[in-house]
Amino acid sequence: MSVIDSAEPPHIAHRDNHTHRDVNGGWLRPAVFGAMDGLVSNLALMTGVAGGAVDRQTIVITGLAGLAAGAFSMAAGEYTSVASQRDLVQAELEVERRELRKHPVDELEELAALYESRGVEPALAREVAEQLSRDPEQALEIHAREELGVDPDDLPSPLVAAVSSFGSFALGALLPVLPYLLGASALWPALVLALIGLFGCGAVVARVTARSWWYSGLRQLALGGAAAGVTYALGAFFGTAVG
Repeated sequence: MSVIDSAEPPHIAHRDNHTHRDVNGGWLRPAVFGAMDGLVSNLALMTGVAGGAVDRQTIVITGLAGLAAGAFSMAAGEYTSVASQRDLVQAELEVERRELRKHPVDELEELAALYESRGVEPALAREVAEQLSRDPEQALEIHAREELGVDPDDLPSPLVAAVSSFGSFALGALLPVLPYLLGASALWPALVLALIGLFGCGAVVARVTARSWWYSGLRQLALGGAAAGVTYALGAFFGTAVG
């Protein structure tokens, strides 16, 4: 039975069907996390303030302040985190580069032993290691992949991570504020829109990761709704206590 439904020759059909999405670009995780965090944190912040029976203007200012503060905080945190990780990888690559320069024979033996441990015959493993080690940069790339689990030519970008997290957080945090900006005076329109956004975010993530869209959407809806409910109750309690 054919596993690829195509009239093309097998190697061409395999080439056209066997493709993968970019999983190392450094944008997906901060974008998804930023959107979720923006929605949940700003919704919870606004419901907590609303629970204290404050006026509409205070809720709007709180929501906008939460949007700005959270977006800048997310961007700064992602930039610092990814830049630090990148610097660490670069430092380890430099260590490996020095080892290849100072101890080329030992590094070749190490690579050959690694291929042997994966089932390659000793003679063939050594021949492959010798061929790969002829080019110093190729040897560095192979050692980095095998020992560090990274691709030196495809490291995540701190700037991409920062911009992705900033934009997605701001977009997510804007949803609960939007009904108030459009004239709403009650909490429920903001709550409904934010919960729809949470379900949508969960469903989109499921589409990207090939998981069940309804389960992912409902899970995110439940988590965000729980956070909003708890903070509203706390806001009502503290509002009464302080008042």
